[in-house]
Amino acid sequence: MPRSGKLTALLRLTRWREHVPFTIPLTIVGGLLAAEPAGVMLDARLLAVLAGNILAMSFAFMLNDVEDAPDDALDPAKRARNVISSGLLSRREGQVASAATCLLAFLLFAAAGAHTLLLGVIMLGLCYLYSAHPFRFKARPLTDVVSHALMLSGLIIATGYFAYDREPGAVWLVIAAAGLFSAYGQFYNQVADFAVDQAAGLNNTAALLGKSLTSIVGHASIALALIFMVAAILKGLFPVWLGTVLLLSAFTCLLFPWEMDMRGNLAQDGGNMQRPGLIVANLAALTWLASNLEWLAIM
Repeated sequence: MPRSGKLTALLRLTRWREHVPFTIPLTIVGGLLAAEPAGVMLDARLLAVLAGNILAMSFAFMLNDVEDAPDDALDPAKRARNVISSGLLSRREGQVASAATCLLAFLLFAAAGAHTLLLGVIMLGLCYLYSAHPFRFKARPLTDVVSHALMLSGLIIATGYFAYDREPGAVWLVIAAAGLFSAYGQFYNQVADFAVDQAAGLNNTAALLGKSLTSIVGHASIALALIFMVAAILKGLFPVWLGTVLLLSAFTCLLFPWEMDMRGNLAQDGGNMQRPGLIVANLAALTWLASNLEWLAIM
């Protein structure tokens, strides 16, 4: 295969489209929740954490595809998406690329400070344990959801926060809410993949609870996440003017039809709200960041 084809396959292996849209706002919000009360302007530490988190998430998705290649080969759609299953990259190439990505993430976390490094190491450890044999947290009931919620949301906010402050206080409400939203994403994916996962013998939470109950628990996770977010707002963790940005962007997004979920599949059971929800989150986070950096004057 030409070198350009290999590079394209490596980029596909990162599955960046599936995680960058939530990694950016979560990291930014984490940093802002620490910096704003102290009147501190965000600096290069945020860039280091953001790059580290993006690479850590890339590592998680890359290793997942390397380890899941045999199972994904059983499903035509997953085989076409997974560059290891489809033969565009060898398993060895995927392993080397994953390890290099993990190392780069580690170095970037180290550049942001000791506390961020500690949280980053925990995140990278969970990313490994989630997919790698023989641990396979993703194939163990409850452990799959908890590890997913931590590494794909809670720890992303925490790394951004601890780069600037060491006492989260009420910020734990936001971290918990993010984790619960991520748990919903895990429940949603398990419901969508139920038949394929059953065929592959995956013993995850959906296998334990059943498809219907898993869907109910997923919606309960969203409800609880919203309760935590309301509590965080009432605690004054976010600027009041940010509500206007959220309302305007949400209203604009609702003007358009949304049919796909975050993975690019036809949405089911409320999955069509994933993409507009992330658009709203990104607009709010970037507007808040612009205000913190004094690029935007908010009256």
